[in-house]
Amino acid sequence: MNTLEFEVSQAQRLDLAINQQFAQYSRTQIQDWIKQQQITVNDQVITKPSYQVHPQDKISVTPSPRPALRAIAQPMPLDIIYEDHDVLVVNKPQGLVVHPSPGHPDHTLVNGILYHTKIASSDTIRPGIVHRIDKDTSGLLMIAKTELAQASLTKQLQQKVNLRRYLAIVHQPFTETQGTITAPIGRDSKDRKRQTVSAKGKPAITHFQVQQNFAHYALILCRLETGRTHQIRVHLKYIGHPVAGDPLYGPRKTLPGPGQFLHAQSLGFYHPRTGKWLEFSVEPPAIFQTTLQKLAQ
Repeated sequence: MNTLEFEVSQAQRLDLAINQQFAQYSRTQIQDWIKQQQITVNDQVITKPSYQVHPQDKISVTPSPRPALRAIAQPMPLDIIYEDHDVLVVNKPQGLVVHPSPGHPDHTLVNGILYHTKIASSDTIRPGIVHRIDKDTSGLLMIAKTELAQASLTKQLQQKVNLRRYLAIVHQPFTETQGTITAPIGRDSKDRKRQTVSAKGKPAITHFQVQQNFAHYALILCRLETGRTHQIRVHLKYIGHPVAGDPLYGPRKTLPGPGQFLHAQSLGFYHPRTGKWLEFSVEPPAIFQTTLQKLAQ
């Protein structure tokens, strides 16, 4: 594999500096490379992940070749909301990754789905996946079990005819009751893990309705018109209402919990074989509901 090189922009740990530059690699992988003497700083081999680098230091990374990823069937409990010959609708719990990736090679939702049912797909990593939600976002996902369903559901996403509504607890109460955020989204040039509003980004539109205001927070319902990576989280930060508990886009002083308070509550689409409109809704997880009760008190 080719050597990756870059210049440090700020003082920080070596493993963190590399992880921010190359987000496709997990921090655990990077720490292994450092210990295996595959990392140099200013042409000097460094073997401690905690080594402090400074601005203008030159880092060279020669990563070990990664084994080819392939999703395998693994047993796990699934909250199945609907299933027939063509489609599967599941309620994904918070903390579960949707499909295998270099940082999460197995024990993802896809691994559990493959154990549960057969998926007709040539994709060995994301079979049946037509849209995703983040690891720490809970809620509804539609899965294509057949090639017919894959083509139909993908086309519906592209034509924006399906329904995707999310509940979110966000910082700061609103003065308005509803609104539309129209702002292009692209990768953050300073941190590859993050997305940001950028003129060079792809068009992104999020509609929202305020459900309830609290002293320092608000409960809102968002509807996606487009589906960019981290779209709701980026858009809400952009308008000054970041999602509570969001470790990537939110403030440090926030509501306690395992991640962002964002839940894919409702999902609707036309059945790929019958053309019938199907719509499903699920309640948010217990911690979401408990937090709302505390805010109301």
